[in-house]
Amino acid sequence: MICIISDSHYAPYNIATEEYLLKTKQDNCFLLYRNAPSIIVGRHQNTLAEINYDYVREHDIPVVRRMTGGGTVFHDLGNLNFCFIMLADGEGWTFEKYTAPILELLSELGIKAELQGRNDLTIDGLKFSGNAKLVWRNKVLQHGTILFSSRMTDLSQALTVNPLKFADKAVKSVRARVTNVSEHLPHPLTIEEFVDKLHAHVKSMYPQAQDYAFAPEEKATIRQLVDEKYGTWDWNFGISPKYNYSKAIRAQCGTIEVYLDVHKGRIAAVRIFGDFFARKDLAELEDALTGLAHQEDCVLRCLEESDVSSFFGDLSATELLPVFF
Repeated sequence: MICIISDSHYAPYNIATEEYLLKTKQDNCFLLYRNAPSIIVGRHQNTLAEINYDYVREHDIPVVRRMTGGGTVFHDLGNLNFCFIMLADGEGWTFEKYTAPILELLSELGIKAELQGRNDLTIDGLKFSGNAKLVWRNKVLQHGTILFSSRMTDLSQALTVNPLKFADKAVKSVRARVTNVSEHLPHPLTIEEFVDKLHAHVKSMYPQAQDYAFAPEEKATIRQLVDEKYGTWDWNFGISPKYNYSKAIRAQCGTIEVYLDVHKGRIAAVRIFGDFFARKDLAELEDALTGLAHQEDCVLRCLEESDVSSFFGDLSATELLPVFF
């Protein structure tokens, strides 16, 4: 086994690292990393329906879709992520084997924790870790979060979504009551110390384990994967399931309501309603928006080129944009 502690806090890079290890390394791998504030979306989820878009945009938070299914999670530097990439040994589709090291370490530190339900780790019924996995060829990847000293307020705000905006068939994340491991420790411990202890504990379980550092050319390959996949709108937003979106805003000209049908991240149909007095036929604007990526830059560019004031009077493209997100 090779053991890696990532020297990056950039979420797209660390998620890309998981795929790189899965698809290129023949060794069993154990990876630890922490991300600066970011949102990690499950493979089959509708990204926009999982995040507080206004909060994410205001705080410039990266949103990244991972390879595995499951729900959306918020990462910050108080959250530790662990990933096992192992040759499949027929253990079945369960989470016990690769969550056991976490539970064992916490027990050594004086915390009684348990695997609850299918894939959550809890302390006194409060969730501190969610886990997901996939099988690729003859290998299994299982990874999870460990809320150690995460900022719970940021977590709540980043993942608070208006449920009236979206209608789709994508599985929504179930928000559980959560806790930080640090709140239950009998003796204080920094997250850096916890990382070292978990790293040492896993190495003790696998006597042949060796620490590993990426060569410059490997880092370049991972960065290329970021540029081509994990840092792109197409992967992180565009492959979302089909959904319907609606929102209304109150502007100087009156109430404006927008209804969108979005398929593969692109606006398949759009209707605009409201109690404003339209100066031009709105079908012209609706036609211009149809086919665009449901992406802020694309929509804003279209609104600016369409001269929205010619439709709504004293209203700029920037003022109209929030009704689309």
